[in-house]
Amino acid sequence: MPSPEFVDATLAIVARIPAGRVMTYGDVALAIGSNAPRAVGRVLALYGHGTHWWRVVPASGQPPQGHASLALPRYREEGTPLRHAETADYRIALSAARLPYTHEIYSEVAL
Repeated sequence: MPSPEFVDATLAIVARIPAGRVMTYGDVALAIGSNAPRAVGRVLALYGHGTHWWRVVPASGQPPQGHASLALPRYREEGTPLRHAETADYRIALSAARLPYTHEIYSEVAL
């Protein structure tokens, strides 16, 4: 079980991801100074229902596992760049949607 500090840090980063942009689980871990992307996923699974959970995706660009149909309307509403958005097998266009490492979210981490 992730520590309360890890949970708070993870949820704080997720809350700061701008609409229409995404971070990978590894990006969120990096932003909080961790090397535990699976723990980020665990936090979102347990505590992420009140956050912008759809803005955190696997490095493959697929939507969060098991939540593709719930996430798609949110991506469309926010203008998140997508690939194959007309099919059930859509992906996020990471090259355009991923938050760059120059964003202020990463300002406290030595990259």
